[in-house]
Amino acid sequence: MAKTYTIGETAEMFGVPESTLRFYDKRGLLPFIERDEVDRRVFTEMQISLLKTIQHLKNTDMTIGQIKQYVDWIVEGDATIPKRLAMLVAHRQDIYDQIAMREASLDGVNFKIARYEKYVNEQREKEND
Repeated sequence: MAKTYTIGETAEMFGVPESTLRFYDKRGLLPFIERDEVDRRVFTEMQISLLKTIQHLKNTDMTIGQIKQYVDWIVEGDATIPKRLAMLVAHRQDIYDQIAMREASLDGVNFKIARYEKYVNEQREKEND
C-alpha cells in the first residue's frame, strides 16, 4: 500500500495550518483527495506533488482562481497540456518581471541606506573630533 499522510502531517510538511489544506480542498484545488473510513482527508504522494506545485504557484503570486484553472486542466487530462504550458510560461514571465521590479527597488533602498550610513558616520566623526 502506498504511503499516506494525515492532514496534520501534510500541514506540517508544508508549513501551513490545516485550515489552509481544508480551504484548498473546498476550493477544488485537491480534486483527487481521498478519505479514510471515518471521512478524514488522506493525502497520497499524488496530492503531495500537487500541493508542492500549488505552493510554488501561490508563493509566486498566482491567484487561487488561476491555480484552480490549472488544476481543472490537470483533471481534464493530457489534452490540456498546451494550455497548462502556456499558463506557466506566462506566469514565469510575470515572476521575472516582479524580480526585475524588486531588484530595481532594492537598488533604491540600498542607495538610501548608503546615504544614511554616510551621514551617520560623518556625524560620529564630528563627535569624536
